[in-house]
Amino acid sequence: MNHNGNDIESRLWASADEFRANSKLKSSEYSTPVLGLVFLRYADHKFQETSKELEGTGSRRRKIGAADYQERGVLYLPEIARFGTLLNLPEKENIGEAINNAMRAIEAENTDLADVLPKTYNHFENSLLKELLKTMNSIPMDIEGDAFGRIYEYFLGHFAMSEGQKGGEFFTPISIVQLIVAIMEPFRGRIYDPACGSGGMFVQSARFVSEHKKNAGDALSIYGQEKVAETVRLGKMNLAVHGLCGDIREGNAYYEDLHKSVDKFDFVMANPPFNVDKVNKERLKEDPRFPFGLPRTDNANYIWIQIFFSSLNETGRAGFVMANSASDARSSELDIRQQLIAMRAVDVMVAVGSNFFYTVTLPCTLWFLDRGKSGTPREDNVLFIDARHLFRQKDRAHREWSADQIEFLANIVRLYRAEEPEDLHESARMTAEHFGKKPKYKDIPGLCKVATVAEIEAQGWSLNPGRYVGVADREEDDFDFKERLEELNEELETLNTEARDLEERIAENVAKLLEGE
Repeated sequence: MNHNGNDIESRLWASADEFRANSKLKSSEYSTPVLGLVFLRYADHKFQETSKELEGTGSRRRKIGAADYQERGVLYLPEIARFGTLLNLPEKENIGEAINNAMRAIEAENTDLADVLPKTYNHFENSLLKELLKTMNSIPMDIEGDAFGRIYEYFLGHFAMSEGQKGGEFFTPISIVQLIVAIMEPFRGRIYDPACGSGGMFVQSARFVSEHKKNAGDALSIYGQEKVAETVRLGKMNLAVHGLCGDIREGNAYYEDLHKSVDKFDFVMANPPFNVDKVNKERLKEDPRFPFGLPRTDNANYIWIQIFFSSLNETGRAGFVMANSASDARSSELDIRQQLIAMRAVDVMVAVGSNFFYTVTLPCTLWFLDRGKSGTPREDNVLFIDARHLFRQKDRAHREWSADQIEFLANIVRLYRAEEPEDLHESARMTAEHFGKKPKYKDIPGLCKVATVAEIEAQGWSLNPGRYVGVADREEDDFDFKERLEELNEELETLNTEARDLEERIAENVAKLLEGE
């Protein structure tokens, strides 16, 4: 988001982070209060705009009140909670306590925000809070669109980066979320994320709908679950800053299905924690969310996959991030994957390269399920996309997709679904380069391949895109060592998986022979 050629988000972040460094606060101590001030500045901006609209609509008998603002979807701010009031407090005042009281007053007038807003400002020095208020006040009042939402997201992303592993628990990189949303196309209906973190899936879904000239507030109903109370608050503030409403509840999705999710949702999107162990499967035995049975291995990946699948209604779509190992997992996990494929629920698999996440460098896979593809020409097919070589370098350690790259990847899926490709982000050149001037889907070595269920069965029910897509043709002298090493590593992973499978079969046969003696 630029305003008059200036990058507002980065300027605000640089200023706010400088104050943090000088205060000797940890990022985790600083992040939620600062995000709370972004929220407060947003709420004040909307309140002041609406106040101008309401001027002159009252009368001697009837004064303008909180209900008039709330009818317009705007938070009502009592005098003590208005930004100007806080900004003009004298230095001798306890500014931290004043901001705490402002947050309490907002919650009292707007019950949807009860116990959501931060109230730890009394831990900050007056001088730091004064400077932070001035920083937030520097946001121009004539900005348009989703400006405050983008500032909030920018701060979320930078706090996630600085908080390391903990940051990964509440923030999924935006370009990953945008690709999931673009492939899902959640234009209307109920959307659910049982590991919703700070709500990025909801925000990007709403933005996608708005980008297509539709009203996201009317089109989408938002439902989320998150086990960490502090993260629930971040998510609720995130929705509010984007002008969205949703039902986000605190609870552990392994054991608590707070939204009674089975067969309920049109869209499920998530970035769950990978390879979690020690989940108490005894507590899940009678749970209807696991129609294919519980995995015997001490790994929750296939618990999550079934939570996503079982939450879909008969035409629902799911899109989620998953560890690469889940695509080729053996034993009881293979049994679950085979049932999922045999039901014709798996629709698209996308291989993502390394360094997209802030907390781990490992690559991952995006899974897309579609319970509505039965009876369509895609019923017996799965589209595999290898997107590992498509990215732009965000900084020395991190990669992302640009807007045209995201649209191009989503266009591959649209062509596979016999839909028209899009060009809202100038991807037409890339799409035409690969699929022709009148684009029509075709398999492209090294990029995409449609495989039948029979072909997948022949590959041992693997959902690893590398097994199907192959490598791009190239001239003999066009040799890329890194690329070739990745290809060889892919082959090695496949051989290792087959070797483990063979070991298991040998062990089972030996056990049977010994039992027969």
